[in-house]
Amino acid sequence: MHGTSHGGRQILRHIARVAMIERGLQPDFPAAAMRQAAALSVPPRAPLTAAVRDLRALPWVSIDNDDSRDLDQLTAAQALPGGDIHVRVAIADVDALVAPDSPIDAHARHNTTSVYTAARVFPMLPERLSTDLTSLGERQERLALVAEMTVAAEGHVTGSDLYRALVCNRAKLAYPSIAAWLEGTAEPPAALEDPALQHQLHLQDTAAQALRALRHEHGALTLETLQTHAVFDGETLRDLAPDRKNRAQELIEDLMIAANGAVARFLDHHGVPSLRRVLRTPRRWERIAALAAALGERLPASPDALALNSFLIRRRRADPRGFADLSLGVVKSLGAGEYVATAAGESSRHFGLAVSNYTHSSAPNRRFPDLISQRLVKAVLEGRPSPYPPQRLVELAAHCTAQEDNAAKVERRVNKSAAALLLSGRIGDAFDAFVTGAASKGTWVRIERPAIEGRLVRGMEGLDVGERLRVRLLRVDVERGYIDFGSVR
Repeated sequence: MHGTSHGGRQILRHIARVAMIERGLQPDFPAAAMRQAAALSVPPRAPLTAAVRDLRALPWVSIDNDDSRDLDQLTAAQALPGGDIHVRVAIADVDALVAPDSPIDAHARHNTTSVYTAARVFPMLPERLSTDLTSLGERQERLALVAEMTVAAEGHVTGSDLYRALVCNRAKLAYPSIAAWLEGTAEPPAALEDPALQHQLHLQDTAAQALRALRHEHGALTLETLQTHAVFDGETLRDLAPDRKNRAQELIEDLMIAANGAVARFLDHHGVPSLRRVLRTPRRWERIAALAAALGERLPASPDALALNSFLIRRRRADPRGFADLSLGVVKSLGAGEYVATAAGESSRHFGLAVSNYTHSSAPNRRFPDLISQRLVKAVLEGRPSPYPPQRLVELAAHCTAQEDNAAKVERRVNKSAAALLLSGRIGDAFDAFVTGAASKGTWVRIERPAIEGRLVRGMEGLDVGERLRVRLLRVDVERGYIDFGSVR
């Protein structure tokens, strides 16, 4: 592809660092945190007692991105009589090494999340922890918090429990190869040669599909927004390749949603105030209804997740090519998820997932709310009072919501600069495009190859969302992430 940029990674790293600082996020670890990390030599080993079970013999596996080393969870499954499936999710015991209010904890609490930009990752924890000592790496014995669930054939979780355990990852698996195998388009990868592990994955996939089907029956939304990732050749930016969610990613997503629900129920059962993840009833439902009306469909006057999901399923069948853009319009109108502090017994609901009383707990290497949940659970298991008083949880919920929003803005900002950089050598070139946004504040179009969005600054009169047109690239501003097109009449 022409239009590649030499030195692209270095340019984007600089932009990412500046964006982090502008958004109130710390791009570097304080010296005290790095000294603390350097002093940690081996993963902690709790005595194997009734409080810490020895589950190293179970056929645990991890499934993540090809290059991921910060492995937060392992999964294992067992068939039960009558069609039920016993599912265990092991979550890295980050709290065992990161004490509350320690230097590492203070940095994690400030940023609240790892930030994944096109040029570099800003991890929440020092890599000595997140990619080694608190990562559930292959063939490594590690402490974990285990969520154990019974999944009925129709997708209900009929029972769950939480406890600490020592685990060992049998196979580090990657989304693309596992998805291709599950979908029947490829042989199992080398790491999955053991027939027992293949059986494992099929059981996990069966449980995940049952969980997903039930959530969709209850109104979980079928959305598919277009995401891209930067492809580098050394330091040179070569492409922005589309990411498409696959069956292996859905498997992990479904099992983690179930585990997060199990953690929320556990804390609720023990009367412990906690952080919940919610997506409130959409405030811009009228905009979603207008999107449907423009496509000849009618949605109820008040928010209805089941009706919305039925509409989305019909549109995906009718126009698979345009579904990502419809999804984006719906996502923008739904609003962002947020963290809320809830008292024990207080109900909360996630509109998009169609689940009640949902927390974040399965990625403590990458998200601070998950580390909070882990500490709350461990306090219950050990008979200690909650480490977070209710008012402190209220403050942390607001802070985590704000910082997660800042992190998302940093990621979008660097993606825009990466897109501008990729097109910087193609000024004057013409592209096929379609309109993704048309409002008083501006008209936006997306070209298809590479999949990049920019502003239409010339010839936008009379255009509406979804219309196809030919555009010419007029100018780019890499530093600000601006891309301007003009229509070719």
